[in-house]
Amino acid sequence: MTAGLTRDLLSKIVVKVLIVCSGNTKDGTIFDFHLHQAFIFEQIEAVKEQFEISYSTFFIQGHGVIGYLRNLSSLKRKIREYNPDIVHAHFVTSALLAVLQRQKPVIVTYHGSDINDKKIRFFSVIIMLFSNWSVFVSEKLFNKSFFKNAHRSSVIPCGIDLTTFFPVQKADARQSLKWDPQRKIVLFCSSFNNHDKNPKLARAAMEFFPDTTLVELKNKTRQDVNLMLNACDLLLLTSFSEGSPQIIKEAMACNCPIVATDVGDIREVTGATEGCFITTFAPAEVAEKIRMALAFGQRTKGRDQVAKFDNMVVVRKLFDVYQGIIKKRTDT
Repeated sequence: MTAGLTRDLLSKIVVKVLIVCSGNTKDGTIFDFHLHQAFIFEQIEAVKEQFEISYSTFFIQGHGVIGYLRNLSSLKRKIREYNPDIVHAHFVTSALLAVLQRQKPVIVTYHGSDINDKKIRFFSVIIMLFSNWSVFVSEKLFNKSFFKNAHRSSVIPCGIDLTTFFPVQKADARQSLKWDPQRKIVLFCSSFNNHDKNPKLARAAMEFFPDTTLVELKNKTRQDVNLMLNACDLLLLTSFSEGSPQIIKEAMACNCPIVATDVGDIREVTGATEGCFITTFAPAEVAEKIRMALAFGQRTKGRDQVAKFDNMVVVRKLFDVYQGIIKKRTDT
């Protein structure tokens, strides 16, 4: 290909992308890309649905930096076999592995737990120096990064599939889940053994509501998550830190009331939506916001607020990054 390849011609080329991310699970269950890395799966599928791309995956096995680095020879073999145009790594530790191969350009998406964790954040300096492009899922994450290069980075939130997450009548959702139609139910944002999500605070706040059930969100299909968000009285998120949590956008898409700690971009995503409450980490205040959400007693208008996060809209920006990387390589 020659320099000056036009954008129209470039858009007709099938871009081959290798997705690199963790293939580990917290509870030892068999890894399922659709389930355990759902937001990555849905993003790349949305890109594929709209644009000329094909993709393959490399799932990292092992824990810690050393455990990840043991996958390097396998990753290099996968790259030789698949011959991608771009390697797209998700999270810092996956990216550290990806940049150690120097055969293909690397795009890295930072999701929050990586940049927020000071123990591994310093790796981002190395990664940003050796990768071709950085994607941050929120402006706050970009501002937290040690090494900023506005010419080689983008803020692109993870989108949501509004055909998967949509309002359902609460009575119908509860009937499908076989939940008590009269019971007050609060849905916790994750599993109770995910300490990053601060379940201890959630339980402490729920002690003020002995007649209300706290249900964990663990190993559920996307369809079940949609039903649970429609069947519960509110979603409770008490995380210590976040980037741009998908569950908040998904709850908004279902018009589900929300109580959440002031982390990540939750305040910006929920905006002025009635029925959504931001809290501190004090159990009594969390309880008070839960009381207010329960007293709200109706569904929100959150779906209108998150229409801009529709995957069909967001992935255009990501595909532009893919094209830009390829065009730069063909022009040199």
